[in-house]
Amino acid sequence: MKTFLALGNPGPRYRDTRHNVGWWLADRLCVSWSLPPYEVEGPAAATGGLVNSETVRVLKPLTYVNRSGRVIEHLRDVGDLRVDDLLVLVDDVSLPPGSFRIRAQGSAGGHNGLASLEQALGTRGYARLRIGVGRPPDSRIDLADWVLAPPGGTEEETILLAFPEMQEAVQCWMMEGIDLAMSRFNRSVEPAGTE
Repeated sequence: MKTFLALGNPGPRYRDTRHNVGWWLADRLCVSWSLPPYEVEGPAAATGGLVNSETVRVLKPLTYVNRSGRVIEHLRDVGDLRVDDLLVLVDDVSLPPGSFRIRAQGSAGGHNGLASLEQALGTRGYARLRIGVGRPPDSRIDLADWVLAPPGGTEEETILLAFPEMQEAVQCWMMEGIDLAMSRFNRSVEPAGTE
Protein backbone atom coordinates (compact mmCIF):
# COMPACT_ATOMS: atom_id res chain seq x y z
CA MET A 1 0.00 0.00 0.00
CA LYS A 2 1.30 3.46 -0.91
CA THR A 3 0.97 5.92 1.97
CA PHE A 4 0.82 9.68 1.40
CA LEU A 5 1.40 11.62 4.61
CA ALA A 6 0.57 15.31 4.18
CA LEU A 7 1.93 17.62 6.87
CA GLY A 8 -0.19 20.49 8.14
CA ASN A 9 -2.11 21.85 11.10
CA PRO A 10 -5.77 21.02 11.85
CA GLY A 11 -8.53 23.57 12.25
CA PRO A 12 -9.87 26.54 10.27
CA ARG A 13 -7.25 28.90 11.71
CA TYR A 14 -4.48 27.10 9.79
CA ARG A 15 -6.37 25.82 6.73
CA ASP A 16 -5.12 28.46 4.29
CA THR A 17 -1.56 28.88 5.61
CA ARG A 18 1.73 28.09 3.91
CA HIS A 19 2.37 25.28 6.42
CA ASN A 20 -0.70 23.48 5.05
CA VAL A 21 0.19 23.28 1.36
CA GLY A 22 0.82 19.55 1.83
CA TRP A 23 -2.82 19.22 2.90
CA TRP A 24 -3.89 21.23 -0.15
CA LEU A 25 -2.09 18.81 -2.45
CA ALA A 26 -3.44 15.78 -0.58
CA ASP A 27 -6.99 17.07 -0.99
CA ARG A 28 -6.38 17.65 -4.71
CA LEU A 29 -5.10 14.08 -5.08
CA CYS A 30 -8.16 12.72 -3.25
CA VAL A 31 -10.52 14.55 -5.61
CA SER A 32 -8.55 13.46 -8.66
CA TRP A 33 -8.56 9.84 -7.49
CA SER A 34 -12.25 9.93 -6.40
CA LEU A 35 -11.40 8.78 -2.88
CA PRO A 36 -14.10 8.81 -0.16
CA PRO A 37 -14.24 11.53 2.52
CA TYR A 38 -11.64 11.51 5.26
CA GLU A 39 -12.43 9.72 8.51
CA VAL A 40 -10.56 9.97 11.81
CA GLU A 41 -8.19 7.03 12.16
CA GLY A 42 -6.00 7.23 15.26
CA PRO A 43 -4.11 10.55 15.22
CA ALA A 44 -4.94 11.34 11.57
CA ALA A 45 -7.69 12.03 9.08
CA ALA A 46 -7.49 9.16 6.61
CA THR A 47 -8.91 8.03 3.30
CA GLY A 48 -7.88 5.54 0.67
CA GLY A 49 -8.81 3.30 -2.18
CA LEU A 50 -7.59 1.78 -5.42
CA VAL A 51 -5.72 4.04 -7.89
CA ASN A 52 -4.47 2.51 -11.15
CA SER A 53 -4.46 -0.96 -9.55
CA GLU A 54 -2.42 0.37 -6.59
CA THR A 55 -3.91 0.53 -3.08
CA VAL A 56 -3.31 4.01 -1.64
CA ARG A 57 -3.86 5.70 1.69
CA VAL A 58 -3.83 9.49 2.27
CA LEU A 59 -3.25 10.74 5.81
CA LYS A 60 -3.40 14.21 7.33
CA PRO A 61 -2.08 14.30 10.92
CA LEU A 62 -4.44 15.90 13.43
CA THR A 63 -1.58 16.42 15.88
CA TYR A 64 -0.14 19.72 14.58
CA VAL A 65 2.97 19.77 12.43
CA ASN A 66 5.59 19.44 15.15
CA ARG A 67 4.01 16.20 16.41
CA SER A 68 3.50 14.53 13.01
CA GLY A 69 5.61 11.56 14.11
CA ARG A 70 2.70 10.34 16.22
CA VAL A 71 1.04 9.15 13.02
CA ILE A 72 4.12 7.07 12.23
CA GLU A 73 4.09 5.62 15.75
CA HIS A 74 0.41 4.70 15.33
CA LEU A 75 1.05 2.98 11.99
CA ARG A 76 3.95 1.05 13.51
CA ASP A 77 1.80 0.03 16.49
CA VAL A 78 -0.82 -1.49 14.18
CA GLY A 79 1.85 -3.04 11.94
CA ASP A 80 0.82 -1.01 8.92
CA LEU A 81 3.88 0.87 7.64
CA ARG A 82 6.51 0.25 4.99
CA VAL A 83 8.96 3.16 4.77
CA ASP A 84 9.64 2.36 1.09
CA ASP A 85 5.95 2.97 0.36
CA LEU A 86 5.77 6.33 2.20
CA LEU A 87 5.72 9.74 0.50
CA VAL A 88 5.54 12.85 2.68
CA LEU A 89 3.96 16.03 1.24
CA VAL A 90 5.50 19.05 2.96
CA ASP A 91 6.01 22.82 2.66
CA ASP A 92 9.53 24.13 2.06
CA VAL A 93 10.68 27.74 2.61
CA SER A 94 13.91 27.10 0.67
CA LEU A 95 11.99 26.73 -2.60
CA PRO A 96 10.10 29.58 -4.28
CA PRO A 97 6.31 29.31 -4.67
CA GLY A 98 5.37 27.26 -7.72
CA SER A 99 8.39 24.99 -7.50
CA PHE A 100 8.82 21.57 -5.92
CA ARG A 101 11.40 18.83 -5.44
CA ILE A 102 10.94 15.13 -4.87
CA ARG A 103 13.63 13.46 -2.77
CA ALA A 104 14.42 9.91 -1.63
CA GLN A 105 15.87 11.16 1.66
CA GLY A 106 17.33 14.21 3.36
CA SER A 107 17.58 16.23 6.52
CA ALA A 108 14.69 17.93 8.29
CA GLY A 109 16.24 21.27 7.30
CA GLY A 110 14.73 23.06 10.29
CA HIS A 111 11.21 21.78 9.56
CA ASN A 112 9.73 20.59 12.87
CA GLY A 113 7.31 18.21 11.17
CA LEU A 114 10.09 16.42 9.30
CA ALA A 115 12.16 16.32 12.49
CA SER A 116 9.25 14.62 14.26
CA LEU A 117 8.90 12.07 11.44
CA GLU A 118 12.64 11.41 11.40
CA GLN A 119 12.63 10.73 15.13
CA ALA A 120 9.65 8.38 14.86
CA LEU A 121 11.04 6.53 11.83
CA GLY A 122 14.61 6.39 13.12
CA THR A 123 15.87 7.34 9.66
CA ARG A 124 16.14 10.18 7.15
CA GLY A 125 15.62 7.66 4.37
CA TYR A 126 12.02 8.32 3.43
CA ALA A 127 10.66 10.00 0.29
CA ARG A 128 9.27 13.51 0.42
CA LEU A 129 7.77 15.97 -2.04
CA ARG A 130 8.82 19.45 -0.95
CA ILE A 131 6.42 22.21 -2.02
CA GLY A 132 7.93 25.68 -2.30
CA VAL A 133 6.37 28.46 -0.23
CA GLY A 134 9.32 30.89 -0.31
CA ARG A 135 11.05 32.86 2.42
CA PRO A 136 9.92 36.13 4.00
CA PRO A 137 10.95 39.17 1.93
CA ASP A 138 12.27 40.79 5.11
CA SER A 139 14.69 38.96 7.44
CA ARG A 140 12.99 40.60 10.43
CA ILE A 141 9.85 38.51 9.78
CA ASP A 142 9.86 35.43 12.01
CA LEU A 143 9.90 32.22 9.96
CA ALA A 144 7.26 30.59 12.18
CA ASP A 145 4.94 33.57 11.64
CA TRP A 146 5.61 33.33 7.90
CA VAL A 147 4.62 29.66 7.49
CA LEU A 148 1.59 30.14 9.75
CA ALA A 149 0.25 32.92 7.51
CA PRO A 150 -1.61 32.60 4.20
CA PRO A 151 0.39 33.13 1.01
CA GLY A 152 0.18 36.75 -0.12
CA GLY A 153 -0.35 38.41 -3.48
CA THR A 154 -0.21 35.88 -6.32
CA GLU A 155 1.70 33.25 -4.29
CA GLU A 156 -1.30 31.00 -3.68
CA GLU A 157 -2.25 31.01 -7.35
CA THR A 158 1.37 30.25 -8.31
CA ILE A 159 1.44 27.28 -5.93
CA LEU A 160 -1.92 25.93 -7.13
CA LEU A 161 -0.89 26.23 -10.78
CA ALA A 162 1.99 23.85 -10.06
CA PHE A 163 -0.30 21.18 -8.59
CA PRO A 164 -0.99 19.34 -11.88
CA GLU A 165 2.74 18.73 -12.36
CA MET A 166 3.08 17.73 -8.70
CA GLN A 167 0.27 15.23 -9.24
CA GLU A 168 2.18 13.78 -12.20
CA ALA A 169 5.28 13.47 -9.99
CA VAL A 170 3.26 11.69 -7.29
CA GLN A 171 1.80 9.33 -9.89
CA CYS A 172 5.28 8.65 -11.28
CA TRP A 173 6.64 7.88 -7.80
CA MET A 174 3.70 5.58 -7.14
CA MET A 175 3.90 3.62 -10.40
CA GLU A 176 7.55 3.87 -11.45
CA GLY A 177 9.59 4.62 -8.32
CA ILE A 178 11.50 7.44 -6.68
CA ASP A 179 14.55 7.43 -8.98
CA LEU A 180 12.53 7.99 -12.13
CA ALA A 181 10.35 10.59 -10.40
CA MET A 182 13.43 12.56 -9.31
CA SER A 183 15.00 12.30 -12.75
CA ARG A 184 11.86 13.38 -14.56
CA PHE A 185 10.54 16.14 -12.30
CA ASN A 186 13.43 17.71 -10.39
CA ARG A 187 14.91 20.72 -12.09
CA SER A 188 17.29 23.42 -11.04
CA VAL A 189 15.55 26.29 -9.25
CA GLU A 190 16.92 29.37 -7.52
CA PRO A 191 16.56 29.13 -3.74
CA ALA A 192 13.75 31.26 -2.32
CA GLY A 193 14.81 34.75 -1.37
CA THR A 194 17.61 35.02 -3.96
CA GLU A 195 17.70 37.53 -6.77
